[in-house]
Amino acid sequence: MHDKHLISVEALANQIDQVILIDCRSDLFDASLGQQQYEAGHIPNAAFFALHDALSGPKRPGSGRHPLPDQESLVQRMRQLGTNNESLIIVYDAGASVYAARLWWLLRWCGHDEVKVLDGGYAAWVNAGYPSSTSQASTAGVQQSQGSFSCRPSLETIIESDALLLSLESGRYCIVDARAAERWRGDVEPLDPVAGHIPGALNRPNTQNLRPDGRFKPAEVLREEWLSLMTTQAQHTPAAAGASGGAALVHSCGSGVSACHNLLAMRLAGLDRDLVLHPGSWSEWCADPKRPVAKGDRP
Repeated sequence: MHDKHLISVEALANQIDQVILIDCRSDLFDASLGQQQYEAGHIPNAAFFALHDALSGPKRPGSGRHPLPDQESLVQRMRQLGTNNESLIIVYDAGASVYAARLWWLLRWCGHDEVKVLDGGYAAWVNAGYPSSTSQASTAGVQQSQGSFSCRPSLETIIESDALLLSLESGRYCIVDARAAERWRGDVEPLDPVAGHIPGALNRPNTQNLRPDGRFKPAEVLREEWLSLMTTQAQHTPAAAGASGGAALVHSCGSGVSACHNLLAMRLAGLDRDLVLHPGSWSEWCADPKRPVAKGDRP
């Protein structure tokens, strides 16, 4: 499963002229940082898509911090890069693959299966001694002719906050929150006005999917860890117990970004059954004071 969704820097170097390459470096606290990093140096032929622009739609009252972009707008951006429905798309960020996983998920949401995340991102590329470019975003990665990329039946599933609220007692879904443990517990909240988590949500920080060098853990390790999470937490919540009986697994986080990283990790592990993204995540959930909030170290 690693080969289906990930690509190594060595494999990319061997086919760099045959792929659509997109740099997704971004920062939650500094919207301009990714562009600055891109201009300072990026993988040759890479275009640049920022979280706060291409990878998100306009924020609305009651929405999360990073709503999903309009699909047709994303399709148009991909066509401008010369992308066709058969194109292999490689996405990367600084190294942890959080923002790259967001674009990986968005492209699958648009029905495109030929997309891979560069394992270890730009850091792995540089550390392996491969060259960088400083060509500007206006031309880098853009082909001479527009592609025919189109939106097809989605390969991913979403659930909105209101629908998730109605299901909390049913055991239909098991929710996993990708935020750091201290944010999940509600000890701190640097980005949203309310601290805590959705009642019943388990915690699996997305950083646990990675090795120390920023690459994903082997598939068998990810599989063991994710299955262990379901097993050890089942006693705390009916929804978690239901996961072993076929309940869909809803991935949530702060604003629907790092949740994609957890969803990717489960696909890498071969745990593909009924994976759902909660795009608005905690930032959307807590925008409505009528929705319940849980705190502490239990779901």
